[in-house]
Formats: sequence, C-alpha cells, structure tokens
Amino acid sequence: MSGDPPASPGPTSPSWPPSPATAPPGVEPPPGAFPAPGTLGPEPAAPDVSSPAPLPPGALPPPGHRPGRTADQRAPDLPAPGLLPADPGASNALLTAAPGGQGPLEPWPDTVSWQPISTDLIWVELIRLAVVLAIGLAVTAVGWALSGHWLFGLALAVVVLLGAWRAITVVRAVRAWGYAERENDLLVRHGLLVRRLSIVPYSRMQFVDVSAGPLERAFDLATVQLHTAAAASDARVPGLRPAEASRLRDRLTALGEDRAEGL
Repeated sequence: MSGDPPASPGPTSPSWPPSPATAPPGVEPPPGAFPAPGTLGPEPAAPDVSSPAPLPPGALPPPGHRPGRTADQRAPDLPAPGLLPADPGASNALLTAAPGGQGPLEPWPDTVSWQPISTDLIWVELIRLAVVLAIGLAVTAVGWALSGHWLFGLALAVVVLLGAWRAITVVRAVRAWGYAERENDLLVRHGLLVRRLSIVPYSRMQFVDVSAGPLERAFDLATVQLHTAAAASDARVPGLRPAEASRLRDRLTALGEDRAEGL
C-alpha cells in the first residue's frame, strides 16, 4: 500500500549487511559482516616527516629570478657606468699621493730648504770609532796570545768586520743630517736605517747652548743643543761651524722669547 512505511533493510535486501555509515540507528550489523583485521593486507606506514619529499622539476624559480620581474627587468650585477673610476689605479693614487710627489710615510718634507752639516764630522766619528776598535782589538789579541784558543781569533775577525761595517754607515749617517728653519718651528732630520724627523716649536724652547769637544774643536766644529719643556723633545744639530752655531743659537733664543711673550 502507498501509505505503508518503508520496510527496514533485512537479510534479503540488496543493501544488507549494512555498513557502519548506512546502518540505521539501533541496528547492529551481524557478526562477520566486516573482514577481520589484517585480512586486507598490511597497514600503510606513517609518512616520514624528517625528510621532505623531493619537489617535481620546475617547482622552484630559476636562480636570479625575482617575483614580479622578468629577465630583462632584473637589476644588473655590476654598478652602473660612472660609479667606478675610469682608471683602476686612480683610487690608490688618492691614498698614496702627497705634496711633492712623496708617499704618506716620507719624513723629509720637500717644501723646506734643508741645510746640511759639515762633512768634517765624518772624520770626528771615524776617529772615535778607531779608538774603540783599537781597544777591542788589543784586548782580543792579548787574550788570543795568552790562551791560544781559536775563539779569540774568531772574535778578532768579528771585531774587524763590525768596524768596517760601522765605518761605511758613519759616512752615510753624517750625510743624512740636516736642519731647516721655518716660521714657527725648527726641523731636524737624521738617521739612516731608522730615519727621524724632529719638529721643535720655538715657543717650547727654554734655552739653547753650544758645545764642542776636543775632536770637534780640532776640526773647527760645534754642536747646538736645544732644550725644551719636555726632555723627550730635545734635539741637537752637530757638525756646525762655530759662526753658524752662534748665529743659530742667537736666532733660536730670540724667536723662543718672542713666541713665549705672544702666549
């Protein structure tokens, strides 16, 4: 009849046995309706999250690609023209260039007029060296004669070699001396292997004296010694003629007094 309620599924219905999703409420599926665990094959393994799966080809953008820009719109890897100097050595020239064509570590300014000292100072220094060498050779020779040991002979040869080397350096060291008078200070240069430039302001000078030892007097030479407020900044100018030494002493003293009064 058309008014009868629909029949519930039974053993003869095509949808029997019911599955858990289609089973009506209150109807339990009969035993054996579902396969026993393990009869459909091994259970699937859990995915390994420690190592991600490889991406398919073409999933990543090519190197250098930027989102929203094409290959022609990418920024160039090199700076635009005009940002770098045309001459690769131009930047280095700015770092090493200095007035007078000298490097930044050149201690002898070329903008001043250097006054050399007398070369007679070479003879004074050589005589002093000869005296020291004579004493050293005499002591070494006496020891060699008394003991006869070969070490004294070796020491004698070493003393002779050192004396010859020192004699050569004395000549060059004396020629490296020089001084220059500027408006506000005095420059004194000396040194061979280690060159030194002393700048003594006139306002720092306390007094200036002139000295001459026996050898210097024998060669008509004198030394001007500058004394300043700081003992470390004292300087001297050896190998001057007495007239030049007196002139330099008087001028430096007068300039020192004028600068001190100006302070």
